[in-house]
Amino acid sequence: MAIRAIVNGKDPFLRKTSRPQTKFDERLFELLDDMAETMRQAGGVGLAAPQVGILRRVVVIETEPGNLIELINPEIIETRDPAEGPEGCLSFPGQWGITIRPTYAKVRALDRNGNEFEMEGNDLLAKAFCHEIDHLDGKVFVDRVIRNLDPSELEQ
Repeated sequence: MAIRAIVNGKDPFLRKTSRPQTKFDERLFELLDDMAETMRQAGGVGLAAPQVGILRRVVVIETEPGNLIELINPEIIETRDPAEGPEGCLSFPGQWGITIRPTYAKVRALDRNGNEFEMEGNDLLAKAFCHEIDHLDGKVFVDRVIRNLDPSELEQ
């Protein structure tokens, strides 16, 4: 496993749409492992492949320590109960804002072996699903910010 460089939010690369992942092989396994290590080292709860310079529909999320979620070619199939809340991004270090995201989301994806599954998430996990899948479509959280936050406001 290796730490990969995280693409800065100002880089136009993050505005590109990712291609579906079609091969489930050692290269994918290495990417997933590297993304998980990179996310943890950076102190994040989610990371999408475009954030490490790979235009593939691959995401890792870990909102609870030790409970890593890997999503290949994910799609959101249901959301409900939108709410305002703070949000940040590893590609925009130190930048925070209030966004409106669903408090419930259901996704359909493939695991690292190509097996389809569905997963539901509430609150932070629902937000992470939406945030990371946005990355796959060339959208970043600042596109959704309704009010900027100073980092000191997060501690209140």
